[in-house]
Amino acid sequence: MDLQLKGKTAVVTGGSMGIGRGIARGLALEGVDVAICARHKEALEVAAEEIRKESGRRVLAIPADLTRAADAHTFVETAARQLGRLDILVNNAGSAPGGVIESLNEDAWQQGLQLKFMGYVRCLQKALPIMKAQGGGRVLNLIGNDGVKDSYWEIVPGACNAAGQNLTKALAGQYGKHHITFVAVNPGPVRTERWDGLVKAMARDMKLTYEQADQLAPRSIPLGRIAEVDEVANLCVYLASPLAHFVNGTMIEIDGGQQKPLMDAARG
Repeated sequence: MDLQLKGKTAVVTGGSMGIGRGIARGLALEGVDVAICARHKEALEVAAEEIRKESGRRVLAIPADLTRAADAHTFVETAARQLGRLDILVNNAGSAPGGVIESLNEDAWQQGLQLKFMGYVRCLQKALPIMKAQGGGRVLNLIGNDGVKDSYWEIVPGACNAAGQNLTKALAGQYGKHHITFVAVNPGPVRTERWDGLVKAMARDMKLTYEQADQLAPRSIPLGRIAEVDEVANLCVYLASPLAHFVNGTMIEIDGGQQKPLMDAARG
C-alpha cells in the first residue's frame, strides 16, 4: 500500500529512543524528511544518524527540553524552516511517574504535567500557525491508555493523559476548517528502554518481587504480552499519512485489549 508520504516533512518529539525513535524511523522509511528532538544531544545524534543511513532521508537532530517554552518553540520553528514546511507533528516526548498517591510528591505531579502535557501544548502553539498558513497538516498526540483505563498506581499519567486526550478532541473541532486534523494514539505497556524502571517502581510500591511485577501487565492483556515499539510505530505511520487524514478528533488504543482490573487480580 502506498501511504502517499514520500516528500512529506515531520517533526517528532522524544525521537532519540523508544516509541518516538520508532515513529521517526518508520516515517523516514516511507520517504518523509524528519526532525527529531530530545534533551540528550549525544543519544539524539546517534538515533538521527542511524535513521539517515537506513532510510536515505534527511533527519535533523535538534536538542530541546520541552519543559522550557523557548526550547519547544525554537525546535518547531527551526525544523519547519530547515525542512521547508511542516506536514506532520508527532507529540511523543515525555513520561509521567507512576506510583500510588502516598508515594507521589508535588515534584512528581509537576514533572508529569510539564513534560507529558505542557510539552505538547508548547509544540502545538508554534506548529499550528505554520500548518494553518500552509493550508493544512496532521497532528498525532502519543498519549497513553491511562487516561481512559484508570489505575490507582498510574494516577499521574492518567491525569496527564486525560488532559491530552481532551486537548486533542478540542483542537480537532477548532482546526478542521483549516484542514488540520488530530488523532490521539493511546498505547498500553510497550517494551521500551523505560520498561525496566517501571517494573522496578511497581515492585517497590506494590511490595512485589521484580518477577511478580513484570508479569502484572502481560496478565492484564488477553494476548499475554506487552506491545513492541514497531507495532505502535506502524500504526502511527499509517495515521500520519494522507490516507488517514479523515480520522479526526478521536482516540485509538493500541494495548492488546488490556483490562487493568486484572492487574489487581493478578496480585492476589
